[in-house]
Amino acid sequence: MPKLAYLGPQGTFCEAALRRLAPDAERLPAANVAAALHAARTGEADGAVVPLENSVEGAITQTLDELAWGGPLLITGELLLPVEFSLLVRPGTELPQIKRIISHPAAITQCRGYLEREMPDALVMAWPSTAGAAQEVAAPGSPYDAAISPAIAAEYYGLDEFASGIGDRSDTVTRFVRVSPPGPLPEPTGADRTSLVAFLRDDHPGALLEMLSEFSVRGVNLTRIESRPTGDGIGRYFFHFDCEGHVADARVGEAISGLRRLCADLRFLGSYPRADRVATQIRAGTADDDFAEAAGWLKRIRNGQT
Repeated sequence: MPKLAYLGPQGTFCEAALRRLAPDAERLPAANVAAALHAARTGEADGAVVPLENSVEGAITQTLDELAWGGPLLITGELLLPVEFSLLVRPGTELPQIKRIISHPAAITQCRGYLEREMPDALVMAWPSTAGAAQEVAAPGSPYDAAISPAIAAEYYGLDEFASGIGDRSDTVTRFVRVSPPGPLPEPTGADRTSLVAFLRDDHPGALLEMLSEFSVRGVNLTRIESRPTGDGIGRYFFHFDCEGHVADARVGEAISGLRRLCADLRFLGSYPRADRVATQIRAGTADDDFAEAAGWLKRIRNGQT
């Protein structure tokens, strides 16, 4: 039974994702994303489940940076989890008593309409996690009156659900990934995703276009691209890429090889089944057999054959 770290404490959306990705795993709550990934890198856990992006807020930048700069880890699976927020309070709390509300910044943003409409005078403050906010509200003597959290957190911390479904959008989804220390990759399924981090060799006109062309000319579709600052000064960035397909596919493998020649460094983050099970569309001339035929033709030409 594997032990998997996750963004804690108990009652987070991350724990809910872990339960679905690995229902039999032992769960190890961590204080933040960095701590969860550290547990996977040091062997304290066999892996970790962390959020990667949200359909409203976009990328989870702490996760992106930790995967780019920390010790090597591989993404081995992903899950798309619908996100629904509730307002949790101590038993007996009524609306006029709700003066201070805490939650994760992303949750606050996604519930902004409800907060402005229902309690415009309340002070809303950021907290490291949604479940951590519920834990704090439940603590004896807490100065906070309510938390925006998953409904499950009410069960863990003895709170009441004052209001449910308070997010401004009902179709919000967060993408979670399971990461593991380097090892064998999941087998190709025909509906896969590959993730990479690319560091520019130097900044020059067309540098990003050159990287994108490595995918385009081989018919590899990008599903996500994010730029992140390197910390070396204004205008210095590295890039996260998600693309359709598996590194075992000829077109993906050749695109990655081409990218490796262009970049100062290229970190492979894994090839794994897509959570939405959308099959990769293979453009004419980019199937594995097409690459094999072209390689055979070139070999004959080099050998003086026609």
